[in-house]
Amino acid sequence: MQPVKKIRKCLFPVAGYGTRFLPATKAMPKEMLPVVNKPLIQYGVEEAIEAGINQVGFITGRGKRAIADHFDTSYELEHQIRGTSKEKHLEDIRAVMDTCDFIFMRQREMLGLGHAILTGQPIIGDEPFAVILADDLCARTDENVSKRALGQLVELYEKYNCSVIAIEEVPGDNISSYGVISGREIEDSVYEVDDMVEKPKPEDAPSQLGIIGRYVLTPDIFEYIEKTPPGANGEVQITDAIRTLAKEKRVLALKFKGHRFDCGSIDGFVEATNYYYQRDHVKK
Repeated sequence: MQPVKKIRKCLFPVAGYGTRFLPATKAMPKEMLPVVNKPLIQYGVEEAIEAGINQVGFITGRGKRAIADHFDTSYELEHQIRGTSKEKHLEDIRAVMDTCDFIFMRQREMLGLGHAILTGQPIIGDEPFAVILADDLCARTDENVSKRALGQLVELYEKYNCSVIAIEEVPGDNISSYGVISGREIEDSVYEVDDMVEKPKPEDAPSQLGIIGRYVLTPDIFEYIEKTPPGANGEVQITDAIRTLAKEKRVLALKFKGHRFDCGSIDGFVEATNYYYQRDHVKK
């Protein structure tokens, strides 16, 4: 049996327009929206680092230059605040920059999440890799849990050597906004996937287990994406590609420990901001 390859790389699809946050996102990437004083994208990269990843690929589009600038040195700013009390506010981003290598590729047409991941194939090569959707901000809410969602997925991948996706219980009619799995529970909170449906009507959903924006994928997923025809909204859906993969090979789903904030919605973004403000900035 061949040894399990380590997950070293993570893709961040960040080409979307963020129309639900207009006019704020007219000239600013939605991934740069701050949750208190840190942009969404930095939370995601820190979660990847926590999972042992040190190579980060961004699948970008027009108007996303601010993301590259955020993960680069700002000499003018550093000069202005050097030696002052404000310098400490750059410690976290400096640590991220010192830990990771960053690669940027342009998705020239926004043809779906599956297409965005396929665009990143030259970054990944023939390696297993992670995918993080920065809109989904995952917090570690239990002190007894050492890692956030992606770290838990990586640990499960290392145990079973197969693709792993993150899921959570989705209430009621909201299920129509998610990819939804069906499968059998093989251990606590771990499901072997036998089928999945993209954004089903509530009455057609095979379960209440919705897929959220954390994936660990084996490199053969690229072959399945290439064979996947456009689905919902005329886009290449990663759910459709993983569904085909699950029919032929093992795919697991993990109901991860922690809390996920849907920061693609205004309500979820405000909820995340309140949570991190109370956790990190209110003196106890």
